Order: sequence, then C-alpha cells, then structure tokens
Amino acid sequence: MADRIGLSRNVSFFDDNPRLRPGGASSVPSRSSSQRGPWSDELPWQRINRQGEALWHTLFNTNNRPFLVYDDSFLTLLGPSPQLELLIEDQRAPYFHEAGVFHAPSNTLFITSNQIPDKDPAAVSTANKTIVITKVEFFSPKDFTRDKVRCPERNYMANGGVNYRDGLLLCAQGSLNEPGGLIYMEAKRPHKTTTLLNNYHGRQFNSPNDVVVHSDGTIWFTDPIYGYEQGFRPKPQLSQQVYRFDPETGDIRVVADGFGRPNGICFAPSEECVYITDTDYVHGDGTTNLARAATIYAFDIVIISGSPFLINRRVFAMADTGAPDGIKCDVHGNVYSGCGDGVNVWDSGGSLIGKILVEGGIANFCFGREGEMWLFNEHKLWRAKLADGTKGALLGI
Repeated sequence: MADRIGLSRNVSFFDDNPRLRPGGASSVPSRSSSQRGPWSDELPWQRINRQGEALWHTLFNTNNRPFLVYDDSFLTLLGPSPQLELLIEDQRAPYFHEAGVFHAPSNTLFITSNQIPDKDPAAVSTANKTIVITKVEFFSPKDFTRDKVRCPERNYMANGGVNYRDGLLLCAQGSLNEPGGLIYMEAKRPHKTTTLLNNYHGRQFNSPNDVVVHSDGTIWFTDPIYGYEQGFRPKPQLSQQVYRFDPETGDIRVVADGFGRPNGICFAPSEECVYITDTDYVHGDGTTNLARAATIYAFDIVIISGSPFLINRRVFAMADTGAPDGIKCDVHGNVYSGCGDGVNVWDSGGSLIGKILVEGGIANFCFGREGEMWLFNEHKLWRAKLADGTKGALLGI
C-alpha cells in the first residue's frame, strides 16, 4: 500500500511476576554476555502478561527491547540470540516500502519505494509522483551494495512483488494513461520487463497491490483503489477484489470480494488456506478510522468442478496498531504481517504470539536465509536475525 500504515505504540503490558521480568528468575535459560545482542545486560525480548493486558493494566515502556513475547512459542522462533539492526537510513526519500523480493541465486533484495515527487513532465500521468525500485546485493549480512534498478521500460508505479521464474513479478498500479496489471522483471541487468496481464476482460484493474504465486503456476493478487484515491489512476471500473490468473491459459477469475481495501496476500505452507489483509483502516488520502477494518481474513481453498474456490471466510486476526499490510508465513505455518508498530506474528490458530517492534511501523518485509528478515520502514531498512529454523515459506531457505 502506498501510504503509512499507522503510528507506532512503543508501550505494552509487562508481566507483574518478577520471575518473568528481564533480570529476574525465569523458566527460559539466561544467555551469557557473549550471546547477547546490543542490549548488553538486558534480554532483547520482553514477555507480555496477557491477563494484565486484558484488564487494561498498567502501561510500561519497552526500554527499547524490540521483541515482545506473548507466547513462549515465539521464543523458539526468536532463537537464543535474536537481533535487530539498522542497515540503511536514507532521509532523501522513502525508498524502503513494499515488494521485498529476495532473489537467492544473486543474493539480491529488491524493494519498491513509497511515492516520491517527480518533476519530469512525463510524470503528469502519475500525478507527478514516481516509485523507485532499489536492489541491495549482499556479500555478507553487513557487506552489501545498493543501487537503483533502471528498467528499460517504466515500472508504472510498482508496489508488491514475489519471486517468479528466474526473476520477480511486480504489481504495476498503473497511471492515468497506462493500465495497471502484472509485470515480470528479470533479476539480471538490464532488468527487462514483460507485461503479463493488464485487464479483466476489457476492464482496467484499479491499482494491483500485492501478489503471490501458487505451486500450480497460477498468480493471485489484490486490487484496491489506492491509486484512484491518490490521484494517479482513473475512476474505478471494478470492485475491490482478489483475482486468480493462469498465465498458461490466460484465464482470469475473481476469487474473493467484499473487502474495504484488499491488500496483502499469502498462502499457508500447505496451500490449503490463503490469508488476505484488509487495510480499510487507512484510505489513499491518508485518513484513518479505527472503526474500519484492520484485519486478516483466512479462506480455505477447495476444488469444485476442477477449479479452486475460496470458502469459509473468517477473521483470522486484527492488528491492534495500524493495519496489517504485507503478509507472509514461515515454514511452520505462523503468520507475519507488517503493522503500525512493527511486524506482528500469529500462530496458525490466530493467536498473537509475538512482535518485532519498529518505531513508525512496517509496511512490508522479506525473509532471507536461515532466520534472516529485512523490514521496510520507509526511510530505513532494518535487518532482523531470528532462529536459523525460522524460514519463510515462500523460499524455505
């Protein structure tokens, strides 16, 4: 989504039991000083007392500990020495916003920016805004180069993305003159792009936002109206829906509707369930309303007459701060989403088990190798290191 997802709230409810406070006795083994991160004599995580929170208990400050533990299962995901560090800060523009595609063969991370003012006369069709694709090539976790992707063709306000073939698939939101749709971009220079889809049976999409690829090769994506609200797309011709596209046959189908602003999308590791976020909480003009949806919905995928359908729509979770934007699963089935206070993590049953706090919130994020995550905080790119076994379901590495 091309906007902020909410304000951070760096407060929470700490357990009143001194055995569970940092520095007190605990059932979790303490770590030696050599194992600790930059928090020295403090553990980098803080356990939350759910009963105290439920009763609107006393607010405490997190003392800059970035990992909140709501359930001990989150400790397994964190591992013995979780870390959160700032890799890049660039106040010139919000370069770190969406997509988040890690191309493993080249150790390269691709990220789309938020909207940046553009004085080029050609940018009138995008309301004098542009979106930049950044690539970060890693030689080690802290040794990398950063460059701007210079596509031979315009990216037409690229937003969400996913690994596809030997490169990446991007949601092109479109412009006042160009339709939105799905664009394949090669991972290697010169990053040639190919449009795969740009209409629904002759009607233009609104502004495709996020995309995921099923193991059968079909492409599923969301299509809210943020581009129209932000002035770079024409009046909508379609409802705000979720689509399934088969690039082999050209079949394009609506698979879900009834959203305020459909946004992030991902499959459970089994692909028997799909998660879709609704960010109706924030509209394209930047206005927010706590009474609107900030919700993750889950659907079961079933085959009827040889075709997949979504059934059993249900509320999976609701974000308590901001709205859940980008969404991904790990190989264990836990669900992660970028929210107004950082990355929130739920187990497959919808219970909040932990948070990675980042001031200002996280729009999207990406898994790397063996517990590595990159978090996109507009002007800042963060790196989190969790347990080696905490791997993203998309790549499983």
